[in-house]
Amino acid sequence: MTIGALFATAIAIVAGPVVAADLAAAKKNFSLFCASCHGETGHADGFAAARLPGKQRDFSNCTAMKRFSDETLFTAIKEGGAAAGMSTAMPPGKDVFRDDEIKDLVSYVRSFCKR
Repeated sequence: MTIGALFATAIAIVAGPVVAADLAAAKKNFSLFCASCHGETGHADGFAAARLPGKQRDFSNCTAMKRFSDETLFTAIKEGGAAAGMSTAMPPGKDVFRDDEIKDLVSYVRSFCKR
């Protein structure tokens, strides 16, 4: 095996667990801050959803979620739904999450769509 191949393999091995750890942290953040409205499984069935105006976003609806870029979801989480042309009931998370945590949340939200 060449040095380049060993290096690429080492990077792949190191990168794998980091992504899993980030998604695990995102799952915890989602459970703490998002699931009350969006539901633990992203089906818009959280206990607080019934008290909010309109229907919450169902993250498991692949067709609906395709309409939103990762940048749009990032903006909705960071700046609030209104900033992304979504629900005004979605509060901004910029004072709660760092940008890297928001990126992880976007990835986690995307994981609800099973194709």
